[in-house]
Amino acid sequence: MEALDSAVELTAVTKHYAHGVTALDDVTVGFGRGTFTAVMGPSGSGKSTLLQCAAGLDKPTSGRITVDGRDLTQLTERKLTLLRRDRIGFVFQSFNLLPSLTAAQNVALPLKLAGRRVDPELVRQSLDAVGLAERAGHRPAELSGGQQQRVAIARALAARPAVLFADEPTGALDTNTSRDVLRLLRSLVDRHAQTIVMVTHDPAAAAYADRVLFLADGRICGQLLDPTAEAVSGRMLMLEESC
Repeated sequence: MEALDSAVELTAVTKHYAHGVTALDDVTVGFGRGTFTAVMGPSGSGKSTLLQCAAGLDKPTSGRITVDGRDLTQLTERKLTLLRRDRIGFVFQSFNLLPSLTAAQNVALPLKLAGRRVDPELVRQSLDAVGLAERAGHRPAELSGGQQQRVAIARALAARPAVLFADEPTGALDTNTSRDVLRLLRSLVDRHAQTIVMVTHDPAAAAYADRVLFLADGRICGQLLDPTAEAVSGRMLMLEESC
């Protein structure tokens, strides 16, 4: 995939940790604009490290990472912080909403902390994109777990990120609620051309993606296009048996 067609590009990325642990081993991969990629692999395969390096949360030992055309490895810490704030969105398993703030205030908070003018219409549009415009005045305790995760996604979307990184976004949700959140992520790709990279252990969740990328021992060991839950499960079983 050409770099110009990629929202995120990793080139020969390696990440070493202490005690001789290699979390990523010469990884080269692109994540196309307006696509949904799920990243899977056995425990310790490097999934989380890949996401953290790609999102600029951790620095690779070697290699090159570009997000929206900017080389993260060449940025100062301040410029990297600004890029993460302006062009990268994050959604995690924990919702990380402030209980004293309304949904709209939680969405607006990162913009305020960044010293940016908060446009109420942008906040409304972000909540509308996740189907919660009518719940803007509700606090987290007044929302279900799925609705809280939707607010967290709206918060990530408010900055209009080039890429949205999701780390086990449905891990704390029940099956039906998880399905609703995954449908939302799918619709953000289909209707708004949002780029999403999601780490998951759930084959059913991965089946919502355009592509599933498989890691083992810090290396990419295959992919599935237009995946089904059954095909993902079969590939994961093979990986786990070989590890």
